[in-house]
Amino acid sequence: MRLRSLLLVFVFLFSSSLFATPQHGIAMHGQLKYAPDFFQFDYTSTDAIKGGTLRLGVVGDNFDSFNPYIIKGNSAVGLGYLFQHLTEGAEDEAFSEYGLIAESVDVPDDRSSVTFHLNKSAKFSDGSAITAEDVEFSFTTLTTHDKARPFYSAYYADVASLKIIDANTIQFLFSTNQNKELPLILGQMPIFSKAYWTKSEFGRASLDIPVGNGPYKIKSFQPGRSITYIRNENYWAKDLPINKGRYNFDQIIFEYYKDNTVALEAFKAGEYDFRLERTARNWANSYVGKKFDSGELIKEEVKHQMPAGMQAFVINTRREIFKDPKVRQALAYAFDFEWTNKNLFNSQYARNQSYFENSELASSGLPSLEELEILAPFKSQLPQSVFNETYSVPNTNAPNSIRKNLRTAMKILKSAGWSVKNNKLTNAKTGKVFEFEFLIASKDFERIVLPFIKNLQKLGIHASIRIVDTSQYINRRRAFDFDVMVSSIGQSNSPGNEQREYWHSSKANTPGSRNLSGIEDPVIDQLVDLVISAPDREALVNRTRVLDRVLLAGHYVIPNWFNPVQRVAYTKRLAKPAVSPKSGVSIDTWWFKKSGSDKAL
Repeated sequence: MRLRSLLLVFVFLFSSSLFATPQHGIAMHGQLKYAPDFFQFDYTSTDAIKGGTLRLGVVGDNFDSFNPYIIKGNSAVGLGYLFQHLTEGAEDEAFSEYGLIAESVDVPDDRSSVTFHLNKSAKFSDGSAITAEDVEFSFTTLTTHDKARPFYSAYYADVASLKIIDANTIQFLFSTNQNKELPLILGQMPIFSKAYWTKSEFGRASLDIPVGNGPYKIKSFQPGRSITYIRNENYWAKDLPINKGRYNFDQIIFEYYKDNTVALEAFKAGEYDFRLERTARNWANSYVGKKFDSGELIKEEVKHQMPAGMQAFVINTRREIFKDPKVRQALAYAFDFEWTNKNLFNSQYARNQSYFENSELASSGLPSLEELEILAPFKSQLPQSVFNETYSVPNTNAPNSIRKNLRTAMKILKSAGWSVKNNKLTNAKTGKVFEFEFLIASKDFERIVLPFIKNLQKLGIHASIRIVDTSQYINRRRAFDFDVMVSSIGQSNSPGNEQREYWHSSKANTPGSRNLSGIEDPVIDQLVDLVISAPDREALVNRTRVLDRVLLAGHYVIPNWFNPVQRVAYTKRLAKPAVSPKSGVSIDTWWFKKSGSDKAL
């Protein structure tokens, strides 16, 4: 009887994990929007035509690598066109994935594993078939290679093992069934050619053109000047529903400019076709002239529904002077966003108040009963303010003022053991003078930081600016070699495993990780795990809000600003779908209008 029972359990487990009903896609929570027989995504167009050369501008110094998955080198822009994934995300759903290299997916109800069935037509750019061995090689390389970006080892940490079932089927078994998004994010894994990379050095920054599997191939390049991608006419997935109406340009050329001002003038002169503007001053003052008046160039603001995340001055808590959260809190009172927004940005921005800004995931007001229940086990480890105070970024709206804020900052600094001696803020115990450096890569930010520095000087703090080129900035960021830097911490509508890379203690001292502040907090570690294991959307929202509250209470950053619209300008020759995805602009769904000869311009 006991043997029979064990046998039945074995059969159940084996059948539920290996022979579950294949699905055309998988949703994080709820149902998929698109049925198995869907024709194409709603934010693409049946009017889209193929043809033409799209020219885009990039501000940067150089590139020396065609491998964006390693910690070495400065990779070229656009490499996502070369490497595709097992599944493809829909940009008009919170978090859903549909078959790409894997034509179907098996996931048991408890999400303790995932099995991918590869499309037998899937091929690399050299014509060789994509097999389960390539998937296994890709996973192993990304998670164990000492030169791979550490993001992947954190992202896929809960994969216990994998098993190749046959040439076109591979199964991943998980160490926990609480990581509900793991089947989806495994689908996001880029797939490499094992045959190519076993003959090439994966961890070396190189301009050797790799074998890919995407809609484009590299046609030509000039380091520091440009890179040209050409549409792969033999792209195996071009007729899949997820790709209809996408990848319409025959060629895409990225032109490099070392200075944003030069890049803007080049666009206005017609040297490239599409531009996303991130500088408020430019948007307000520079998108004018005959070409805009005549309609040859179009200026437009496109609303999006994506979380804005957190753009901020990131404080490196690995530095001794920044270890005290009171000190970090005090610095925020010296940044006058309201003055900056009015005088430098033409009042175009709103203030970041959350790490999940512009979404239902953002915390606000006092914690709800559901949030308090999540917080309760950590009450002795957290500041009381998390439970009974509404978080608010310091501001200078009346009756507040920068003078009042600086007085508040000084009180906080004195409570932390700092006082002004000989016009310099000095630590009472060590005698150390308070001084630090802002690391920036763009002169555009210099005009923002300088007024901040003047306010800091009134507190006796000596701050300076160091402007470095893009390559040096990237290297110093990877090595955490900075005091304070500007960074954007992006978020999605469905946060999960990537939160480990942002906040978990295990990534605080891993070079190249995204835990830029160096956060090492056991409470945050546990909250990250709770977010990852959320069983449904309601739990995910509440757990994310709690994580947000605790991060904000740690004062790891000085919040900057966000914009609920994307500012784009483009040539009138471009056409776009009537519907934009939640993410805003998706240039890969655009196309060139027909010319008089009935061909794409």
